[in-house]
Amino acid sequence: MDDPSVALPGGADPAERTRELRRAHAAFTRDGRVEAPVRAVIAKSWRRCARARVSPECVPRVELAEAQLRPYREEHPLSRVMPLFRELIGEFAAHGAHLLAVCDARGSLLWVEGEPDTLRRAERLGFVPGARWAETAMGTNAPGTAVAVGEPVQVFGAEHFSRRVHPWTCAAAPVRDPRTGRLLGAVDITGGDGLAHPHSLAFVRAVARAAEAQLALLDPGPPAVRDTLTALGQDEALLVTGGRTVRLGRRHSEIMVLLAHHPEGLSGEELAIALYEDESVSPVTLRAEISRLRALLGPSAPLSRPYRTAGPLDADFTALTRHLAAGAISAALHPYPGPLLPASTAPAVVRLRRRIEDQARAAVIARADAGLLTDWVCSPWGTDDPEAWRALAAALPPEGRPAALARVHALDRELGTRGADVGEQPRPGRRGRATYPQPVRS
Repeated sequence: MDDPSVALPGGADPAERTRELRRAHAAFTRDGRVEAPVRAVIAKSWRRCARARVSPECVPRVELAEAQLRPYREEHPLSRVMPLFRELIGEFAAHGAHLLAVCDARGSLLWVEGEPDTLRRAERLGFVPGARWAETAMGTNAPGTAVAVGEPVQVFGAEHFSRRVHPWTCAAAPVRDPRTGRLLGAVDITGGDGLAHPHSLAFVRAVARAAEAQLALLDPGPPAVRDTLTALGQDEALLVTGGRTVRLGRRHSEIMVLLAHHPEGLSGEELAIALYEDESVSPVTLRAEISRLRALLGPSAPLSRPYRTAGPLDADFTALTRHLAAGAISAALHPYPGPLLPASTAPAVVRLRRRIEDQARAAVIARADAGLLTDWVCSPWGTDDPEAWRALAAALPPEGRPAALARVHALDRELGTRGADVGEQPRPGRRGRATYPQPVRS
């Protein structure tokens, strides 16, 4: 069976495949239709590009000048396995007119090396160290898409979202910290049509695994003590770091929640958009908040370029979502202290809070456990939820239903929802949400 992650399945004619992909790319950029023979991994990436308003005429932007790039590369964990990358890929790239490229977890290129003529062509394209090739910046491309989805990926010709990149083919695989699982970046092979072969993806995947094994050998010690962030059910998060507990102010709580949710880091622009409802807020405002947070936390303060946590950070809301995803509903919700930073109005925190609450609520209703449902409907966030009360009535024995049914009927009258008989699946409709006091922003 053909591997859907491979650009050209066995027996495909490259010339015909190129023509079909160009037609499909034109159809998608014209009216959003995905046509054959676009693979699922590419179609999903194109749709993400469209949602991010990436232009098919986009050009890369160098975000790290040489003076910033040099120290950043030296400190980056992947610098320790660059000799391995050069040994395994360098000679292959030089003889095949290909390039070895390594990016960080945000899709910024750290190293681009290879055959001189190919390097010059890549420089004209903007495929150079310091340039940002994240999917949200340059559309579908192997290194950017690999770090976006956390999986190896191969991109052939017109599968690239940017038309400028259609002459190229690339294959990339993510590299993770072997101790923590944190995404460090990706290793990539870029070149011409000769790379449009299943062996290219298998090769780069094996190189990434070898790099992770090398990192494990270089640092065999016990895992570092991880800081913890508690942000569910309270407006001011608690950060345990270096043996002390720090209560964060509301804005600092929002910053640490967003950085915990984005361990790969956020640019200043991305963090500002995530934090402030008013898009005209000056970058100076964010820098001042970060400066105050650094004064408070000292060595545990966020790093910059991009903004990211200083080390591994465990957050209660990420643990909850992991338990929910694994189906461990009781472990996730016993106890569930409440919504994430309930008084926050930061746009990205509001979206994340709603997503987590909706996931938790759906899991509780689907489990149909009377104990979990009772805890939910007796909480401030579940007391006005008619579907949860209806599910509780269905989960209780007949003699225990009257009180729950009475609450269902009262909420139906108040909210104008239409009820379902006990024992039926709850029907989608309006549901109550607890309201939380909103902070006044200066």
